Amino acid sequence: MRSHHDLAALAETQHGIVSFRQLRELGFTKGHISRAFEAGRLRRIHRGVYAIGHGRLSDHGICHAAVLACGAGAVLSHHSAAWLWGFLPRCPREAAITTPSRGHRRRRIRVHRAAALAESDCTNHKGLPVTSVARTLLDLGAVGTTRELTSAVDRARRLGCLDFSALDPLIARHRSTVPAKRLQQVVALYRKPAFDRARSELLFLDALEQEGESLPVLNCWVDKWEIDAYWKAERFAVEVDGWESHGSRQAFEDDRLRLEEMKLAGIDCLRVSARRIETHPKQVAQRIGKFLARRREYL
Repeated sequence: MRSHHDLAALAETQHGIVSFRQLRELGFTKGHISRAFEAGRLRRIHRGVYAIGHGRLSDHGICHAAVLACGAGAVLSHHSAAWLWGFLPRCPREAAITTPSRGHRRRRIRVHRAAALAESDCTNHKGLPVTSVARTLLDLGAVGTTRELTSAVDRARRLGCLDFSALDPLIARHRSTVPAKRLQQVVALYRKPAFDRARSELLFLDALEQEGESLPVLNCWVDKWEIDAYWKAERFAVEVDGWESHGSRQAFEDDRLRLEEMKLAGIDCLRVSARRIETHPKQVAQRIGKFLARRREYL
């Protein structure tokens, strides 16, 4: 029989959780386990899963207990996985688990069955078997609100976890499903744009012409600023995000200061994304027309 030191070491790696099977593998007899339970040294969390001692379980402990309770091949998934990866702020009260086999319903565990999770869909994070980042986002597309999915994708990007080389094959495998379509729509914003500057400029001018608007001067200098599109008479500018880089914190701060200085100089400025020009040129042109009309009233 191995020492209690081995049990303590195992429990530490599992956030205070141990399973009946693991206790037996450590050499504890059924009698030892029964007496430890009766003495309160083991506290039952789920059938065949125990917490050591009386301390309150952490969120990680709750998740670990749920994984052990669901048997071989079970992984943390959905909202619970999104929390573990750091994409959502709170651990759900019911741990979400995906398992390849049908099992008994368990209290405080939300069980999802997936007959065949691909090897790439599963990994280990913070000592817990969990769905991969890509699979977690796909699963969140099935059960999460639009706000949760959007927030999780944005957080994944901020953490450097938004990997399209993993996302795209997964979305392709599930392309006919609603979760894949939802995820595809949300992540589209973070893809590298398919447009180029010349094409966007032509679309921009063409849309303005079709709306009967006067055309601006493109890429011109006004005082000390180089402006993407400028209407001199109206002192109105359009800056197009995507035609220039704002990839650093300093560039972000400089850009805000630039807008303030232009306002003080009497130049009204509207920011438009190049993606919107590509996808909704008519809407962009119509709204610019409204801004121009208001400027003419005031000047």
